[in-house]
Amino acid sequence: MNLELTEAVWLDERGTVTLVELAECSGLAESELRELVELGALDPLDPAAVEWNFGARCIVAARAACRLRNDFELDTQGVAVVLSLLERVQELESALQRLNARLPRVPR
Repeated sequence: MNLELTEAVWLDERGTVTLVELAECSGLAESELRELVELGALDPLDPAAVEWNFGARCIVAARAACRLRNDFELDTQGVAVVLSLLERVQELESALQRLNARLPRVPR
């Protein structure tokens, strides 16, 4: 009998994580996270700060980056491109949902 333990994290939009915490929960090295910041794929709350803090939302992006790196053997630049495309797709889907909500409903 094999048991698999899964860690769950409740993401709060107001929460923040440090670079070290983001590395721990994403599976990426701090150097990879720094490179993703340099490439614009991740945004620290205050890029000029001595120690970067990230919004809790970055945990999702960093975990996705780790999966992309591992599953598709992408380098950091490739991961950054895919993350930006995924973000754009999400933006477009949200816009489409807002537009669909404004359309009148036709009874069947």
